[in-house]
Amino acid sequence: MNIGKRTNSSIKILAGFSRNHYFCCQFSFLYNLYSHILSNPGAARQLSCGESLVTIFNCPIKTKYDEFWSHNNYIVYVMEGRKIWHTAHGSYDLREGSCVFVRKGACIVEQFFEARFCLVLFFVPDDFICEVLKRKSTPIRKFEGKYDPVISIDNSASVQTFFQSMMPYFYSSREPDQSLLELKFRELILAIADNPLNSELLSYFGSLLQEPQSVSLQRVMEDNFCFNLKLEEFARLSTRSLSAFKRDFLRIYSSSAGKWLMERRLNHARHLLTNLGKTVAEAAFESGFENASHFSRAFRQRFGISPLSSRKRMQTA
Repeated sequence: MNIGKRTNSSIKILAGFSRNHYFCCQFSFLYNLYSHILSNPGAARQLSCGESLVTIFNCPIKTKYDEFWSHNNYIVYVMEGRKIWHTAHGSYDLREGSCVFVRKGACIVEQFFEARFCLVLFFVPDDFICEVLKRKSTPIRKFEGKYDPVISIDNSASVQTFFQSMMPYFYSSREPDQSLLELKFRELILAIADNPLNSELLSYFGSLLQEPQSVSLQRVMEDNFCFNLKLEEFARLSTRSLSAFKRDFLRIYSSSAGKWLMERRLNHARHLLTNLGKTVAEAAFESGFENASHFSRAFRQRFGISPLSSRKRMQTA
């Protein structure tokens, strides 16, 4: 199969982040993409190496939108078709030839029914990336404070050659040796890190190597508070046990995680209602509440007014 054409821009970043066409009262907990793929080996050819997993995945398109999270980062190489990754900080249009690094966390993927979508997916946990980069002869030092949830990877000749080299393993009926697979994972990370055009991703890699754990926990919360994740899932995203997550959260925020999430989501919902004109159902869904009735009760208790009245007051102001 053709690996895909090279494009000057790996992804198109769309303006704004809206789930208007998706919400439709679809309040539910997100599923874990990594666990889902791993537990369904018959759905696609999988090659696994410890906590890393590679899969060539011809996605069966069943619904227009798919909402999930992953406790591991993953690299996506689009071989055919189109999907849009919607995150809390923007939307990213991935098409044939796109190659991106998706940071661990939650998202909504918009699917298109006109054509088949085929990708190669690499799950790569933080500790594997750090372990590989610590052995890099040229150290990665510089890093910034904020990173996009989806980071473009330069679709260079070396990247295309790498994915082409993976095809024989996917199509073979024999499982490759684990040592060989580990070398392929290392090759991918080092090939990306060796390209100066991947400056934003290199900066993020540097943050993994150098930033304190308190910063990583704060990033996880700010990036994912508006998704309906459980505390156990936030803990896993921050690579902590639930008890360690609660303890560290209290130390950093001087508040319990549950109380902080409620306050953050309610303030975000009020912003959506009064400044962006969202409906009550839209504001509830886009702020991570389980259902609209739970949201309305919490909103009234916090602000002394119903969400609908708050919205109407802003419209008449």
